[in-house]
Amino acid sequence: MINKCLFPAAGYGTRFLPATKSMPKEMLPIVDKPLIQYGVEEAMGAGLMTMAIVTGRGKRAMEDHFDVNYELEHQIKGSDKELHLEEIRNIMDTCTFSYTRQVEMKGLGHAILSGEPLIGDEAFAVVLADDLCLANDDGVLSQMVRLYKQFRCSIVAIEEVPMDEVHKYGVIKGEMIREGIYQINEMVEKPAMEDAPSNLAIIGRYILTPDIFDILRNTTPGVGGEIQITDALMQQAKEGCVLGYKFKGKRFDCGSIAGFIDATNYCYKKFY
Repeated sequence: MINKCLFPAAGYGTRFLPATKSMPKEMLPIVDKPLIQYGVEEAMGAGLMTMAIVTGRGKRAMEDHFDVNYELEHQIKGSDKELHLEEIRNIMDTCTFSYTRQVEMKGLGHAILSGEPLIGDEAFAVVLADDLCLANDDGVLSQMVRLYKQFRCSIVAIEEVPMDEVHKYGVIKGEMIREGIYQINEMVEKPAMEDAPSNLAIIGRYILTPDIFDILRNTTPGVGGEIQITDALMQQAKEGCVLGYKFKGKRFDCGSIAGFIDATNYCYKKFY
């Protein structure tokens, strides 16, 4: 039912300068694996095998990562080092990758709209790679795909955050229709603490129905002069239904230096 996963990956990653001056933030490694690969593996775990990546200038490293490196593979052929490429080879053998560029940085909503030619007229997932989500059993996208099969509407992943951090997120208010599932009736992008409708923040996992593209085309720029996905989702919620899902798992904000270090330490202890 859902086959494609969109990765908006055109941002500058300014919080990691100077490292991201010439390297995409999505290629920053958590131990020995780049963030974008964690996201692709999560999508694969949910049964999504078509990856659509919205890139920008200076982002060729992502395309190269999911491609053959003949010189490197020739050099390590027959050695123990080949084992380190097993995971990425499996991804390349299993998945299809397509790319398009977001020519201007006009917000997440615009980045998603830029991916329309790669998605077409079907429901799809969205992963923001700098939100690293880890779960003991099913990944966050797997949980959301199962939920989509029941409700057939757009779904956003949410988690509780401290009130003094709500200004960093899109924040929702809704009616809980089942444990951990909210029907959204209000959504505000990066509100001041006193204006926030709750402390339930949207994080970088979405399932979107294809009518979102038409809504985004007609969404006027909001906060920061950008086209906000929260504004489009609020319009969708008024016309039908958008769910907020309080996912099971652990999430690290790897778009911040503190979150990136926490994720690295956690993954090193857990997996290595």
